[in-house]
Amino acid sequence: MILPKVLAFDVFGTVVDWRSGIAREAALLLDSLGRSDITPEGFADGWRARYQPAMGRVRSGERPFVILDTLHRETLEDLLVSLEIDPDAIGDGRLHDLTLAWHRLDPWPDAVAGLTRLKRRFPIVTLSNGNIALMLDMARRAGLPWDAILGAEVSGHYKPDPEAYLATVRTLAIRPDELCLVAAHHSDLAAARGAGLTTAYVDRPMEYGGRAAPDVRLASDWEWSVASLVELAELLGA
Repeated sequence: MILPKVLAFDVFGTVVDWRSGIAREAALLLDSLGRSDITPEGFADGWRARYQPAMGRVRSGERPFVILDTLHRETLEDLLVSLEIDPDAIGDGRLHDLTLAWHRLDPWPDAVAGLTRLKRRFPIVTLSNGNIALMLDMARRAGLPWDAILGAEVSGHYKPDPEAYLATVRTLAIRPDELCLVAAHHSDLAAARGAGLTTAYVDRPMEYGGRAAPDVRLASDWEWSVASLVELAELLGA
């Protein structure tokens, strides 16, 4: 199989563990409010569940493009209201800090070692719905050794819109088939393949706390399928 020229990575769930990180910070808020009826993991799941619908309104043209930090703040307030928590009572400063919890996510145990090995042979870049400031903060905190951070502002589109992938291809001055998307999500990989990219699946069974991923029905015969980024490095000769 012909190797790609560049590896592009989905980040949330593929490289970093969003659920544990958000639950960790949500626990502090819920404890301060005396809301023992809400589990931190349930809070994280509820916030994440609002992710795709919020981006969907941008994709549909219902609203102009805004960065993910903006959507995270809006969906946080929507989640709080649904839980009968008054956002105004929490205060803008605390809401802003909790929104930035997405900047402070921990990498999966294999991520830094795997990326470091892959970087020896391939340029490695982000292909995420996250905005550049978010990705930069995360990378510096977690030690993620990206060659380039390409946030959603590069395309002005959110995955799985084809333009989200093709704008990255144009930015890197390569052909679509020379770019490989590495992701833990079958829906992301399917859209990337539809745009002409090659694909590598990384299994992250704990992304949803051990529950099956919502897009498992889209599983396919991806070019590479691995259990870790270290394994992907071995397969690609890095």
